[in-house]
Amino acid sequence: MKKPPLSAEADCPPHRGGKKGKALQGEDQFSHIRRATHFQSAPHRATMETFHGDHKGSLKLNMDFVQELLVQFLHDETRNAGFSKGVIGISGGVDSAVSAFLAAQALGKENTLGVLMPYKSSSPESLKDAQAVVKQLGVKSETVDISPMVDAYCEAHKISDNIRRGNIMARMRMIVLYDISARESALVIGTSNKTEIMVGYGTIYGDTASALNPLGDLYKTHVWALAEKLDVPKGIIDKKPTADLWTGQTDEDELGFTYRELDELLFRMIDERRNDEELVKMGFKSDFIQKVRTLVRKNQFKRRPPVIAKISYRTLNVDFRYVRDWGM
Repeated sequence: MKKPPLSAEADCPPHRGGKKGKALQGEDQFSHIRRATHFQSAPHRATMETFHGDHKGSLKLNMDFVQELLVQFLHDETRNAGFSKGVIGISGGVDSAVSAFLAAQALGKENTLGVLMPYKSSSPESLKDAQAVVKQLGVKSETVDISPMVDAYCEAHKISDNIRRGNIMARMRMIVLYDISARESALVIGTSNKTEIMVGYGTIYGDTASALNPLGDLYKTHVWALAEKLDVPKGIIDKKPTADLWTGQTDEDELGFTYRELDELLFRMIDERRNDEELVKMGFKSDFIQKVRTLVRKNQFKRRPPVIAKISYRTLNVDFRYVRDWGM
């Protein structure tokens, strides 16, 4: 079977820049993969594939290679953008912990700033776990209490609905992160995993916002496995996932199923492109399949840049989709 091109622009001429038309290093989103494998001998390179040979067709990944690839990704893409530092919101959850561990390895602890942003109703345990990550990594950190900012807006507009308040908290945290990133001349490192992104379990321009996201192609199951590989504190790995937006809130209660159940289905549905009939034969219930398909479809707007009405010959994100803006 013919393999599809690596990107939407795979059939376009390579981007050029600099003197004498030399190709720019790190000019596409696959450079970190090439660099991670380029100097490996053929036999060793075979063992460095993302999927273990015995586990193709399953969620199990080669975490040694995943770690290497993501560290290289953060290192390369930060410098490709002209920066050397990263800012990351550390919540006390496993996703932000893994992103922080990767950023510290990629950029150095002196170039990684962790920002803790509790709200007055946030769990004290979440703050303790976030502080544990900062201490273990030895990165710089600061704490910003978002309560006054959130309360001022919610009280002025009489907002009591938990969903609206949760979205406001998520976006307020991103305001803080991007302001600090401007102060530090740093990039915001993302923490949203593939499971959340696929079903829309996140706030657009809130927790899903970032300049670089190392976790966006890892399901939650993968994040847990990578956390163990990185030696993230066990208490963070084992606790129930929560956005900590209100007292007692957990991700899986809101979703209506566990992450592991969801990941198994998404992997078959998205990565293996199974149809409903095949999924039912594999043991998934029809109502579960339909609920997840609906979530994936209706949250497409969160996964793409704003849709631009096409007027010119070359419209951004329609037929001008270069990974870099040079070499036009």
